[in-house]
Formats: sequence, C-alpha cells, structure tokens
Amino acid sequence: MRASKTSSDSSLKRMIRLVKEADADKAPIVSLTDRWATWIVVIALVSSVATYLFTHEILRSVTILVVFCPCALVLATPTAIMAGIGNATKYGMLIKGGDIIERLSKVKNIAFDKTGTLTYGKLSIVDYKSFSSEYSDEEFIKILASVEAYSEHPLGKAITSYYKEKNDNQLLEVEDFTVHPGKGITAVLNSKNILVGNLKIMKDKNININNKDIIKISQDFFKKGCTVIYLSIENKLIGYVALSDILRLESKSIINYIKSQNINPIILTGDNEASASNIANKVFIDNVYSSLLPEDKMKIIKELESKNSPTCMIGDGVNDALALKYSSVGISMGAIGSDIAIEASDIALVSDDIKNIPYLLYLSKKTMKTIKLNVTFSLVLNFVAIILAMAGVLNPVVGALVHNLGSVFVIINSAKLFKTKNNIDLNNKTIYKFTNTNIKALDM
Repeated sequence: MRASKTSSDSSLKRMIRLVKEADADKAPIVSLTDRWATWIVVIALVSSVATYLFTHEILRSVTILVVFCPCALVLATPTAIMAGIGNATKYGMLIKGGDIIERLSKVKNIAFDKTGTLTYGKLSIVDYKSFSSEYSDEEFIKILASVEAYSEHPLGKAITSYYKEKNDNQLLEVEDFTVHPGKGITAVLNSKNILVGNLKIMKDKNININNKDIIKISQDFFKKGCTVIYLSIENKLIGYVALSDILRLESKSIINYIKSQNINPIILTGDNEASASNIANKVFIDNVYSSLLPEDKMKIIKELESKNSPTCMIGDGVNDALALKYSSVGISMGAIGSDIAIEASDIALVSDDIKNIPYLLYLSKKTMKTIKLNVTFSLVLNFVAIILAMAGVLNPVVGALVHNLGSVFVIINSAKLFKTKNNIDLNNKTIYKFTNTNIKALDM
C-alpha cells in the first residue's frame, strides 16, 4: 500500500484551511460609540478645567464631570444589538455577533446557492437509465444509491432515498469513498473504481461521453432545468440519472422584496447553465453564475467585496462554506445545512425557511437606526448638559438626574426592538423584473 497524499492535502482539508484564513481578511467594524468615546472625554475634561479657570467655581467643574459621564452613549449600541439579536431568535434566526447586524444593514448584493436555498433541496428522480449491456437499469440504480449513501449532498440523499423506497434490498458495501467538492464522488465497489458526478468530472477523468444518444438525452433534461448525474465503472460510462428540484413557494416574492430595497440578487451554483437559468427566469434574477466549484464561488464573492460592494451569501452545503466565510455576511440553512457551512456562516436559519430573509434585512436596518438615534440623543444630551453646567444652570444633583435620564431613554428605546414584528408584506404586486439576464458558466 502506498499513500500518494496525506489527509491534509485533501479537498475538504484545503477548504477548512481557507475558511480559517478568511477570518484574517475580515476587517473589524468600529462601532459608532467607539468613534466618539475618546473625543467626548477630552471635550468634557477641557470644559471642566476651562470653566474653573474662568469662573473659579469648583461646583460648576464638578457638575460638568458628573453630567459628561457617557453611560447612555456606552449603552447605546449593546442594548440595541442585544434586543435585535433576541428578536431574530424568536423567528428562528441565530445571529453569532453584534457586528454582523451592522454588516448586514450595508449589503448591496445577496448571493443565493440554488439547491436547498431557492429550492427546497428535496430533489426527485425524473428518469434513470443504464447504457451498458453488463448492467440493467435496476443494477445501475442500486450501485449508484450504494455510493451516494455516504454523501451529504441533496442529490445523493435523493438518489439513496428513492432506491430505499422502491426496494427492500440492502445497499452494497463501498470502500474508499471520497468527495470531490463541486464535481462528484469516487469509490471502490467489488474492486472496481466507481466515479459519480457531472460532465465536468467525467471530462477531467477522460471518460468517453461522445455517444450521441447520451448527449441528446442530457441536453433534453438540461433544457427542462434538471440536474443530470453520471456513473462510470472502470473508466466506462454506465448510465445517468436525472433529478429535478422544486422552487420554494416564497422565492419569487423574496427576490422581489430584495430588489425593492435596491439590493442586487445573484445565483451562485454548481449546477449546469440550463438548470441555473431555469430557476433564474422563474424568480427574475439578473446575474447567474453556473457550473461553479467552491473556489469559484469564493473568487466571485471576493471580487464583489474588493469593489466595495458588500455581499451576503446564503447557502447550505459544503460547496458554499468558502463563499459564506469570505462574504460580508454568511447565512446558512441550519437544519439541512452541512456542519462546515453552519460553522462558516454568521447567521443560521434554524427552520431552513428563507421567507424570514426580508425581515432579517428590515430588522438589521431598524437596529442600526435605533443605535444611531440612541447615539445622537446621548451626544446631544451630554453636550447640552455640559453647556448648562458651564453656565451654572445645573448643579451636581440635577446633573446626575439628567445623566440617568439619558440611560433610561436609551434602554427603553432599544427594548422596543423586542416587540418588533414581522409584518412585511411579500405579496407586493410591483414586480421588479430583469431586462438583461447575465448567465455565466465558469470553466476554471
């Protein structure tokens, strides 16, 4: 036995390494209060000293020190953030940090994975066929289901579930199961090398697919928006299976809402061009990138981010982990999503229901408005109180009451976020259609 590569060189390990490296590329966001904290202290101390030098009244100077204490300013951001995160939790959205809300409120693009995000991810088999005289259709689907039984991809789960529902026979034992993210699967069955995947991996492995019947059948299914998976044994193409997915009922109205907020929706998918364009046409998404590997999705996200165009990525699979991590905000489908996707994301949708995305966008903006109101009120109150203390209108006792009044206002104003309800009407009759569809199939 000879090992050609160590586990650290595997595709999955490389993805995990890139996910960890992404943390260093995300610049920390400076909160509104941090921008003012230094200056307000300096202003207050200078005012206190200057007041004493001009008036020689120590009481006025002490009053300035009492009223300037920026408790309300310090509470302005964390109280609103906690309330916003708490409100999101009620709707099954787990936000991992306060700065995420600020980043989400500034996004200009939202990139969607297709399978399991815009669609239900519950694929059904439309057709399958063996091209080989050595294997019947039933033998072919049994071999395919046995290999896919080890896969976490929605396509694999659909194939395995279909076989188990139709047959009582046990699946075959598979060895050396390996996932090639964005391409397919390799395994060994009865000492024979098995390859399962899309056309790209078949071409990469030099599998002969020049059969006119195979090409015609594949193209017919592609035009219908289906995903076609091929299986080869010992470098010989054996057959195919065609699967279709169901568009989520709310997808079209969600995209419509996103466009109404001047946010650009994008599809980033590993599926073929025809399948991607079929979904794009149904939900009116202009920019579509198909046939993507995980690294391709990451490159597109990084390119958008480099153009000062903050992007939110929504996905569920291993293939989306890099894009989730490198985007300004990554949102994963909590229940059906893979572990690495959930780990890489900033927000997890526990119920796997994207209909809450519009409310999440609304809540992030409302939270930021609340923070800005809190900060503005705190600063105005502090500066007015300092001026009144300098003029001798306020004494230390009254100054303390004014100071506490600001803190109470900030807390009450932030607490209102807890009662915010999802009243967004997704049935808006104004349809924001696209005019120039930009369908791209990347061959990298």
